[in-house]
Amino acid sequence: MLVLTINGQSRQLDVADEMPLLWALRDAADLTGTKFGCGAAQCGACTVHVDGEPVRSCVTPVGDVVGKQITTIEGIAQDRVGSAVQAAWRELDVVQCGYCQSGQIMSATALLRENAAPSDSDIDDAMSGNICRCATYVRIRAAIHDAARTLA
Repeated sequence: MLVLTINGQSRQLDVADEMPLLWALRDAADLTGTKFGCGAAQCGACTVHVDGEPVRSCVTPVGDVVGKQITTIEGIAQDRVGSAVQAAWRELDVVQCGYCQSGQIMSATALLRENAAPSDSDIDDAMSGNICRCATYVRIRAAIHDAARTLA
């Protein structure tokens, strides 16, 4: 039995230490907003925050995050920056199929926490690990700029 802090709440999960965090979140904690994409930390669909930093949950053993703060897409609206990013996503109608968007939002939130006024190049660099098969990259970049203006 592992005790994790997920979205500000203590949760006991009956999972093995080596289970990927992604599956602990989806299968044991029933938080299905975090998506499985590639399983090799290459696409970013599984991005969550651990102690405020974006991590690929598909390759992170759940035992490595015991005692740390885990934030998923279900909890990101509790964060001022995350809320602004989600609002910009809706305002600019970023989502097409939507599959990658939880990971995109998690990465964008982490970027804006570190850089309140990112350039296009900063955004491209920070978001390069997140793949969108629908190619909504122009809208993603615009939404990040919009969220940055809202937060300023």
